[in-house]
Amino acid sequence: MKTVRIHEYGNADVLRIEEMPVPKIADDELLIKVHAASINPVDWKVREGYLKEMHLHSLPITLGQDFSGTIEKVGNSVKGFKVGDDVYGRPSIERDGSYAEYLEVKANECALMPKTITYDEAATIPLAGIAAWETLINKAKIQKGQRVLILAASGGVGSLAVQIAKNRGCYVIGTTSSVNLDFVKKLGCDEVIDYMSQDFSQRLTDIDVVLDTIGGEIQEKAFKVMKRGGILISTANKPNQEMANKFGVRCEYVFVGPNAHILNELRTLIEMGQIHPVIDKVFRFEDVKQAQNYSQSGKARGKIVLEVVK
Repeated sequence: MKTVRIHEYGNADVLRIEEMPVPKIADDELLIKVHAASINPVDWKVREGYLKEMHLHSLPITLGQDFSGTIEKVGNSVKGFKVGDDVYGRPSIERDGSYAEYLEVKANECALMPKTITYDEAATIPLAGIAAWETLINKAKIQKGQRVLILAASGGVGSLAVQIAKNRGCYVIGTTSSVNLDFVKKLGCDEVIDYMSQDFSQRLTDIDVVLDTIGGEIQEKAFKVMKRGGILISTANKPNQEMANKFGVRCEYVFVGPNAHILNELRTLIEMGQIHPVIDKVFRFEDVKQAQNYSQSGKARGKIVLEVVK
């Protein structure tokens, strides 16, 4: 099978398309024929070595954090899946990923794919969808009427987070660039702030929940707009606890792992038409370097798809 692997850390030139044996599966695993994967910022962060201190894996490794595909083989102890099922999932970051024609995953790392969307669309959901759900539903426990600020609302996580928060009856505010203002409004934002011309920290007050996917200075500004007792959750970096204490709010960092339960929740919402995937661009498997460079540019509106099987 063809895979995309790295043998060293660096820019997109270290990505190699290589031939490898089709994986053998254990009793608690599934073998997936991958139709599509998506490109996430964590992919090029792994490629450049930003996460090597976490000792999650050793080189060489196949990249890719989420997928859609069809089950080819079912492990002897696996229940609830059969050969031919369409599934989507977020494999463990600790082993080979989804930039490959075949992938072995634990059965609890994937779920049946929503019936109302394509393979390309399904591949965009797992990582970003789990992140949005874990931060807003499980950690922040958002409630109807709360004021929720989504930083980078047009991105992969942000675009799903806006829809999830709106579905829960929240008043949703999103930051984005001027070219994406209408796009973010259509996702469901009640208020949109153009970060290129407006400083959200000078405009907003009484925010109950902040979802931060940016980190750094932007994250620190967010503390200033929050209501005491609110919560800031970041997928970018560990928030500053001293800042949180100063403003009387809680803060958490979330690193997203596999979660079949959340994928099942998302499938229900997708099939009901209450949230929908957002694809910016689709790249061919052999154009993986261009795909990762586009992700790294920060210009993506929604998700980037790597089409493994046409």
